[in-house]
Amino acid sequence: MKKIIIVGGGIAGLSAAYYLKERTNTPCQIILLEEADYWGGKIVTERVDSLVPGDEFVVEGGPDTFVVTKPWGVKLCKELGIDDRLRGTNPKTKKTYILKQGELHELPGGLTMMIPTEIGPMIRTGLLSWFAKMRMGLDFVIPPSQVNGDETLGAFVTRRLGREAYENLIEPLMSGIYAGDGDQLSLQSTFPYLRELEIKHGGLVKGALALRKERLRKARATKEGSPPLAGSRSIFLTPLNGLVEMVDSLLQVLEAAGVELRLNTSAQTVERTANGYSLVTTCGEVISADCIILATPSFVTADLVSGFAPQLVAELRPIEYVSTATVTLAFHEKDLPRPLDGYGYVIPRRAGRRALACTWTSTKFPHRAPDGYALLRVFIGRAGQEEEIDWNDSFLSATAREEVNLTLGINTDPLFERVHRWEKAMPQYALGHPQRLKRIEEILTVYPGLAVAGNAYQGIGIPDCIHSGELAAEKIIQSFIKDL
Repeated sequence: MKKIIIVGGGIAGLSAAYYLKERTNTPCQIILLEEADYWGGKIVTERVDSLVPGDEFVVEGGPDTFVVTKPWGVKLCKELGIDDRLRGTNPKTKKTYILKQGELHELPGGLTMMIPTEIGPMIRTGLLSWFAKMRMGLDFVIPPSQVNGDETLGAFVTRRLGREAYENLIEPLMSGIYAGDGDQLSLQSTFPYLRELEIKHGGLVKGALALRKERLRKARATKEGSPPLAGSRSIFLTPLNGLVEMVDSLLQVLEAAGVELRLNTSAQTVERTANGYSLVTTCGEVISADCIILATPSFVTADLVSGFAPQLVAELRPIEYVSTATVTLAFHEKDLPRPLDGYGYVIPRRAGRRALACTWTSTKFPHRAPDGYALLRVFIGRAGQEEEIDWNDSFLSATAREEVNLTLGINTDPLFERVHRWEKAMPQYALGHPQRLKRIEEILTVYPGLAVAGNAYQGIGIPDCIHSGELAAEKIIQSFIKDL
């Protein structure tokens, strides 16, 4: 019987264990180790009672949703039998705002994959000067660049649409996803489709228009046919009682399949042996295995394999991470000076604030707060600004309250608040990241039965992490076949 150790009980590690059990015909013993006292990693869902009996708030400490454009999240939910629990964003109030000079400006309509496709909304928006709007128009005539290889997201968008469009429109949207500096991030690793639009259609706007036309054609075809496309109700989905439903469902399946689940177990080192690998825990326990999956942050993985894989360590350590925090605040709606008439707002880097976004959770997902209550979530921390932040609860709470006061005029104390800190949580896909991934893949071929998973590699979202676990499981299964 094959013995497999998986280190890391986040969604990537849980998914790896799930797909190992689902897809292999080889008898195997799986041991899943997690150093924390809970499963799910950055997926943390808390339910808080309201003043109304029977009603409660659903508070997400980490991610609060996943995209359907990357299919692995929806696919897993279907396999787990919880796809009927998925809920989309509020279709009645779709506004998103961007902060500029202390005021909220509605995100212009007609954006397709962050690129403007309608002239009217862009002309009317106060986010851009007239010079910036005219500069964006040059995208129609600027020829595609002959750049070979990668370039930064900031350089690319500036080249196509101008610097002001990047700083006031694209950068805050990007930063809300990666908490990064677009002038450092790899275009190929973050938004590769933008370069594809340029090459295929000659420009971003022309490419986005072509995509929009194709989507409308498919939408008409869907309307005439039956059934509708999966996920067409919303780009973002989440289980009714929070993302922890995915974690709980995975745990139920793994427990039933006989996977050994061990919390409060921290790995110290991994060594290569004649028959596979051995893992030493911080308590001194030695566990031998044929294969091992490291679903841990890249710097942790580097520490674990430092005794036998120096080339792998040299590729993993340079991957930088950004620390972030979320602060959730609850209020009576009647105490708010303005209605929460949208999903929230994002804050450009140039604004110089410690917060990078504020989600109006009770509007975006009405089922997460009882009627008459407002739930807001402030995101704090981005690349290049971490040293400005004191990461204790009181400072983060004060920062969040200051943000909602400055922007929304809220000066009442919240009914409750929840602070969640995520140290070194967001990997930064710097220029050259695609080439680094190729080198990591080549190095791993030297170590059969060793695989890595997590958000440091092919994507940071929940579907990406699920897929990384799936790919790691497939690699291990292939190693079984080669051993036959």
